[in-house]
Amino acid sequence: MHLRHLFVGKGVHETMDDTSTLIDVKEYPDTEVQKNRVLTLEEWREKWVDGKIGFHQEQGHQLLKKHLDTFLKGENVLRVFFPLCGKAVEMKWFADRGHCVVGVEISELGIREFFTEQNLSYSEEPIMEIPGAKVFKSSSGNISLYCCNLFDLPRVNIGKFDRIWDRGALVAVNPGDRKCYTDIMLSLTRKGFRYLLAVLSYDPTKHPGPPFYVPDAEIKNLFGSTCNIHCLEKVDVFEERHKSWGIDYIVEKLYLLTEK
Repeated sequence: MHLRHLFVGKGVHETMDDTSTLIDVKEYPDTEVQKNRVLTLEEWREKWVDGKIGFHQEQGHQLLKKHLDTFLKGENVLRVFFPLCGKAVEMKWFADRGHCVVGVEISELGIREFFTEQNLSYSEEPIMEIPGAKVFKSSSGNISLYCCNLFDLPRVNIGKFDRIWDRGALVAVNPGDRKCYTDIMLSLTRKGFRYLLAVLSYDPTKHPGPPFYVPDAEIKNLFGSTCNIHCLEKVDVFEERHKSWGIDYIVEKLYLLTEK
C-alpha cells in the first residue's frame, strides 16, 4: 500500500519513547547520508531573489494553529523567537496578540517583504556588533527582525525568550552545524520556556535537502540532556511538488520541548 494512504488525516499524541504510533514512519538507519551537505548563505539569499521559497506558507502553519494553546499556555506578553524567520505570517499573529516577536533571517529581501505584505511600517538601523548587519523594527515596537547570519547572533544581546517557534529552521541548517545551532537556541531560552519544533521525515537517500531529514535520534541527541521531548503530532504533508524531489512520502513531526 502507498504510504500516503496509511496516514492521511491521522495525527497522534505520543512521547518519544512510545513505540505505538498511527503513522509508522521508517527511520532511516543511515542518518549520516546528508551530513556533509552544505548550503552557503549566498545560496539562501538567491532562493529569495529567484522566488524559490516553497517553504513559505502564506496561510501560516496549520499545526501551529492547532497547538497554539499548548504552545502559549494562556500566557500574555511573551517574548517569541523565530529562527530563520523568512517572512512568516505567524510573526504578525503573535504581535497582534500582544507578544513581542524577534526573528533572524539572512535575506534582507525576505524581511522587507514581510513588513510590506503585512502592511507594517518599520525602521532599520545597523547592528554595531556585526559589520554589515541590520535590524528592522516595526513602528509598533513589538517586532524586531535581525538581518544577519544566525551564528553571529550571540554577539548581540537580544535577551532571553519564553517561546521559540522552530519551523523551517533546524531542517534548513547545514547538518554539520546542528549542534552549534541548538546550543544557540537553548542559550536564548528563559526559565519555563516552551520550544515548538517542526521537522520532516522522508527518504534522505532520494532527496539531498534542504529541508534536511531530522530523525528522532538526532532530536534526542541535540535536546535530550536539557529538554523534555514530547511529540505532539505527525502528519502526512506530501504534495504534488514533492514528486520533483524524487520522494513518495514526507511526514511532518511537531515536538514540544520543555525545560527538564
